[in-house]
This record gives sequence, C-alpha cells and structure tokens, in this order.
Amino acid sequence: MIIAVDGPAAAGKGTLARALAAHFGFAYLDTGALYRGVAHAVLKSGASASDEAAALLAAETLNPDQIDPKAIRTPEVSEAASLVAAMPPVRAAILAFQRRFASHPPGDQSGTILDGRDIGTVVCPEADVKLYVTASPEVRAHRRWLELKGSGSGPSEAQVLEDVQARDVRDTDRKTSPMRPAADAHLLDTSDLSIEAAFDVAVALIETSRG
Repeated sequence: MIIAVDGPAAAGKGTLARALAAHFGFAYLDTGALYRGVAHAVLKSGASASDEAAALLAAETLNPDQIDPKAIRTPEVSEAASLVAAMPPVRAAILAFQRRFASHPPGDQSGTILDGRDIGTVVCPEADVKLYVTASPEVRAHRRWLELKGSGSGPSEAQVLEDVQARDVRDTDRKTSPMRPAADAHLLDTSDLSIEAAFDVAVALIETSRG
C-alpha cells in the first residue's frame, strides 16, 4: 500500500506521516529531507545553492542514511533546498530514488508513506491514499517560528511568515512538479486541528481505503 502525504511547509504533514507510518507499520520516507540533504551537501562543498551541476552531483551521490537531521533544518538549508528542488535534473535523480522506495520498501514492509510536495501528483500518482495537508500561512509561520526558536535560531515571526509565503510561491509556480493537490487527494486543513485530531481523520481515511 502506498500513501502520499503532500502539502506546503510547516503544515504538519511530516509529523502526521511519521505517526501514520508507526501506527500501520509502514516504511516512511521524508522526501523533503532528500532535497535538504542535497542542499546541505552543496553548501558544505562551498558551491552556491543555484549551482545546478553541484546540486546534481550531490543528488546522484546522496546517501539518505548519512543525512544529519539537525544540520538540514537550518533556515539557510531550507532556502537552498527550495532552490535545488526546482532543478529538473535534481528532481529526476531524486524521483528515481523515491519510486524505488515506494515500490520496494525496506524490510519488505507491507506499505510505504511518502511525504513531500508532489508525491500524489508526480512521484506516486497511483498511490492508494492521497492526503493534502495544509494550513493558513500565518498558522504555519507560527509553528515554524516556534520550532526555530526552540532550536536556538532567532528570526522574527514576521520574517518567518515572509519566508513561508515566498517558498509557497516558488513551490507553486515552479515549472517542474509544482506543488498542488492531486485531483483525488483528501484535503486536510490543520489550521484549527491538533495533531491528534488530524491523525484520527487520516487513519479513518486509510482504514476505509484498506477495506
């Protein structure tokens, strides 16, 4: 079984996807971490985030097991990830990896959950369940601000909101795999939902699909 979880930054899709994977015993892939891993590798090499050749090399040699989860969560890497994710050659390399993961989950698990921006539309259009998790820009910016504040970063909430809105524009307007809900996706607005409430709704949708 393949479950696609898409949506904009800080909508809660990663937290939800991980909880669902644990609940159902499915393999989980944070596809955003792949692009962040590429971005971090590019910046670490000293290249510019807009250097497509450096980004493609990083994508083709990326080892997901070696991605540092803390190092890829900085504002600089987030910004760079949005840039490398818009590069067609990089997306092609990461796309191939994602599809292999979805069709051949590690440990022969009976299902996979992938979260990202284009899982239901491009990566796995045949997914059994597609969720599009969203929230208002203000709510998402507040969540991200709290997250950054907790990790010691110090941008203002207004700056975080500006960054969230700018990323939304880039992700929505990019020519390759723009962010949008699949036609058959279930829209899950978490603006006024706790993670527990969102989880219950998602589990019900998946259970219904499983029969």
